[in-house]
Amino acid sequence: MSAKSQHTNILLAVFGLIAVVAIVAGIGFLALGRAPEIIQGQVEVTEYRVSSKVPGRILEIRVKEGDRVRKGDTLAILEAPDILAKQQQAEAVESAASALNDQARNGARQEQIQGAYQLWQQAKAGLEIAEKSYNRVKRLFDEGVVSAQKADEALAQYKALQAQEEAAKSQYDMAVNGARQEEKRAAQAQLNQAKGVVSEVNSYINETVQIAQMDGEVSEIYPKLGELIGTGSPIMTIALTDDIWGTFNVREDLLKGMKIGDTFKAYVPAFDQDIEMQIYSMKDEGSYAVWKATKANGQYDLKTFEVKARPTQTLEGLRAGMSLIVEE
Repeated sequence: MSAKSQHTNILLAVFGLIAVVAIVAGIGFLALGRAPEIIQGQVEVTEYRVSSKVPGRILEIRVKEGDRVRKGDTLAILEAPDILAKQQQAEAVESAASALNDQARNGARQEQIQGAYQLWQQAKAGLEIAEKSYNRVKRLFDEGVVSAQKADEALAQYKALQAQEEAAKSQYDMAVNGARQEEKRAAQAQLNQAKGVVSEVNSYINETVQIAQMDGEVSEIYPKLGELIGTGSPIMTIALTDDIWGTFNVREDLLKGMKIGDTFKAYVPAFDQDIEMQIYSMKDEGSYAVWKATKANGQYDLKTFEVKARPTQTLEGLRAGMSLIVEE
């Protein structure tokens, strides 16, 4: 074979290889170009944690994971002997404050009032005698029969018994009227304070019985029977199965005018069917979230948005964690 023929064959082989590479690249480009963008999200559900304001020991758990509960159902019972002791102390303080308040309002006992009245009457009788004696001595003094000394002594005796009668009258009036208004208000304030302490302790007592605040499903229980829990420690989690939504992380170049209120179809692999969803929230994930850098090509950075949407119709069995697939 001549050198010219060999050179021609080499060129043909090179051109053929280039053509094959070009065809494969074209097919790959076309295939990739036709591939739809996939946005994957998952089903979420609103949850709330059941916890107690007081520390205690788990005495009883009346539900199991997966149980449906209704508002007001008893979920767990705690044992808190320290709170029971505080309740007894608070009730004793309330009882003492109530007795003092009654005393201030009711005033002195009837026996005390009667005793004060008798002393007043005794002082009045003494004053009447002193007044008569003074009047007799004064007439005799005016007639010059007795000395001025005797007249002065009779006057002093009269004034002393007059002051004694006024003091006895005041004691009697005080016994009848009872405590002053300021003392009554102070006693009432002490009683109100004691009642407030009792109410506070009773609220802690109520915390030893945990009840469901809303209808839902028990998704997780944390402590075991007999374990100690601290203030605010979670006991269990309740999922509000009626409040289900889907969350998606969408790159901004895939939003394509998407806005709150729009609807779209999402595929649920767990049921092998599509469901319609409506967007109710769109939020920038922030600079810390996943983003796509395109500045290397002289363009811009693409940020990611969190899109939340709710199913427009109920799908029985849809649960948190299930995948949602959206094709662009």
